[in-house]
This record gives sequence, structure tokens and C-alpha cells, in this order.
Amino acid sequence: MSAGKNYQKIKDLVLAYQKKLSELEEDRFLETPPIGGWSYSEVYFHIFDSSILSLKQLSGAITGKGQQEPTNFIVRLILFMGSLPPGRKYKAPKRLAERLKKISKTEALSLIDEFLKQLEEEALLLPNADKRLKTPHPRFGYLNAFQWLRFIRIHLNHHLQQLHRIDQSFNR
Repeated sequence: MSAGKNYQKIKDLVLAYQKKLSELEEDRFLETPPIGGWSYSEVYFHIFDSSILSLKQLSGAITGKGQQEPTNFIVRLILFMGSLPPGRKYKAPKRLAERLKKISKTEALSLIDEFLKQLEEEALLLPNADKRLKTPHPRFGYLNAFQWLRFIRIHLNHHLQQLHRIDQSFNR
């Protein structure tokens, strides 16, 4: 999938997050779901906080701060397939798990706005990116700017599915 298509898909996914956020009451947004795990609030914090961090790594790859390192075959396969392997529960890397917190709907909207602003800025620079320059991901190893963009799309989609599971647990 081209960078332009990944960029548009990311914007579409963010619209789905915004729509979902507008439908939630503040109390429900903060409530731990019956199935346990993260609340909507924590998912929103994680996905947009980590997406902003991913954009910083993407930017490093664009601005020449990357290294010429190989990308693991399994990671290339995940990026090609466009989703994380099904049937597994994934844990956030320790550094991100330690940052996790509950935020208000207003704070979530602010994070979304910050992400979109940075995404727009990086998208303008993406055509100048050298595919050989890569920056480290905590689990996937080294990714170039285009792979970071693809990862962000995959990650946003993965957590949108998590929001659907939270919905289902409240509706039982």
C-alpha cells in the first residue's frame, strides 16, 4: 500500500475514533469494562500517545537520524499483511505501559488534534524520505519512514477493534 493510501486510511481511522468518542458519555469513557483491561480512556491515551511517539520516530527516519539496519522478515510480513497476527493478546512495551493513564474526553480530543497536526507535517516531508534509513521500534526493530506510517495504520486499526470488544462487554 502506498504512503498516500496509508495516510488516507490513518485519517479515516482517526475519524472513526472521533465518532466513537463523541458517542461516549464521560463516565462510561473512564469506566473499566466488565471484561477488565483498559477503559476507553486508557485505549485513547495509549493509541494517540504511542502514535505521536511513532511520528517522532518516523520524523527521525525522514530527517536522516536513522540507521541502515535490516527489517526483520516477520515484521515485513506483518506490514505487508496490514494487521497483527490474530488470536494473540499483545502487551504494550514496558515504556509505553508505564505511561498509561486515564484521560478525559477533552484530553483525548486534544491528543487526537496533536496527532493529526503532526501527521500533516510529516506527510509533507515523506516524499523526501530515504527508505534505507530506519529508526527503532520497541518490538519491531528498525523501520523506515514508510514502514512507520504503515505501522501507525495497523496499530490504530488494532485498537479500534479493542474498542469494539469493550463495547460488546458493556452491552452484555
